[in-house]
Amino acid sequence: MVRRMINSPLTILGLVLVLLIIITAIFAPVIATHNPTEVNLLSKLEGPSGEHFFGTDEVGRDIFSRIVYGTRISLKIGLLVVLISFPIGTILGAIAGYIGGRIDQIIMRATDIFLSFPGIILAMSIAAALGPSIENVLLALAATWWPWYTRIVRSSVLSLKNSEFIEASRALGANPFRILFKEVIPNAIAPASIQASLDLGFVILAAAGLSFIGLGAQPPSPEWGAMLSSSREIIRDAWWAATFPGIAILITVLGFNLMGDGLRDVLDPKQR
Repeated sequence: MVRRMINSPLTILGLVLVLLIIITAIFAPVIATHNPTEVNLLSKLEGPSGEHFFGTDEVGRDIFSRIVYGTRISLKIGLLVVLISFPIGTILGAIAGYIGGRIDQIIMRATDIFLSFPGIILAMSIAAALGPSIENVLLALAATWWPWYTRIVRSSVLSLKNSEFIEASRALGANPFRILFKEVIPNAIAPASIQASLDLGFVILAAAGLSFIGLGAQPPSPEWGAMLSSSREIIRDAWWAATFPGIAILITVLGFNLMGDGLRDVLDPKQR
């Protein structure tokens, strides 16, 4: 497994990028050179320099420091959305695949209803109904992300539930719930886990998109999508105000996608 990862330069690149992002989030107070919300009108719209590595925005806030602290917000949203939606989707998919019958039909029809809408449009609707905030964006994205895990886990469970080790557990008198949580789910969770690693980047991108249109983080929060949104009116005069937050989003999504692709190749060789 380790050898296969070492032989994949793109996987190593993804792991390095993700590690740098995590380190940046943890040590943001040390790495940042300024207070990310401090307004200094005397320094507004200054270009990149030794004092302000990425320049300043329309009210003189240091863009480099805001991007560094924004790493915390983006990682928080990505991790929490996956940590909420992944268990929900996994449990529902396992129940649907293992028990079958009417329960399977109810769960999968509910899943199909959610999947029939474009995810970002559904998340926009939920976030707009709840009100603009990071917490509501988190809930909106979690509410639209679980159906994917449900379908993946259900498919895995259907291929496993008649396996010999499951039949052996039944023969030994294990009750259905013990079989489901002790035998079925641990053996069916790998494909969904790989998908979860890929989804971290997509969740961060979706959260930035919702903040960009005003449904997520609100000023003066140093969230990357909100920074891009506030820089729209000054992009002709201050290219750096939009460029560096955009690069931060690009690097983060790229890192998680490369890492997820590498884990898929390592843990599921059939997908190669």
